[in-house]
Amino acid sequence: MSKRVTFKHSHRPSASRVRGAVVAAGLGTSMVLGAGAAFAAGTTGTAGTASLVSSATAADSVAEQAAAQGKAAEHTAAKKADAAKKKAEAKKKAAKKLSWGTPVHRYQLSASYGNDGSRWSHKHSGQDFAVPIGTKVEAAHKGTIVKAGPNGGGDGPAYGNAVVIKHSNGTYSQYAHLSKIDVHIGQSVQKGQKIALSGNTGNSSGPHLHFEIRTTANYGSAVNPVNYLHKAGVKV
Repeated sequence: MSKRVTFKHSHRPSASRVRGAVVAAGLGTSMVLGAGAAFAAGTTGTAGTASLVSSATAADSVAEQAAAQGKAAEHTAAKKADAAKKKAEAKKKAAKKLSWGTPVHRYQLSASYGNDGSRWSHKHSGQDFAVPIGTKVEAAHKGTIVKAGPNGGGDGPAYGNAVVIKHSNGTYSQYAHLSKIDVHIGQSVQKGQKIALSGNTGNSSGPHLHFEIRTTANYGSAVNPVNYLHKAGVKV
């Protein structure tokens, strides 16, 4: 009978198993470290992207604010322009509502009513409007032409060429020293209608329009024309 030989198993791992475990452990470590590194890189990338997004958002905000300010400025300018237009229209409408107006535009007031001196045989009977020769002369109020021609239309050579208009309220307006007369006796005219061109005819020291308001058609019945126009709401 043969003798049984019993082999005892060693609990020591073999060298190959040890090497395998080490390699596996290393790979695991490498994988873990790789994942960590990737996570770190991902974190850094996210922060950078967030920074870029933040900058872009700020730029967009500034652009939006600038656009809003531009629109507000345009709106304000449009409102001012609209207000100015409405004011001009209101002024124009108000002027149209006035039944009286000045006989010329863009003038300078020279000799006034009541002035005295060697230039006149009597006190000045009207208001002089200094304007260049050929300036359009308009009817200060609607009415009918009762005098028109040289020699002051019949009031004397001192007036040169002249026109007198009779108005429905019983007053008369006179326009003298004219270079040209564009109306005739008996003609009806409206306020603002061209009746003549200014000049330097008659007893005149320089180009101007002599303007009177009278209580009759004839010389000697004049009243202060500026005061009269002021009472009618006309600025002179």
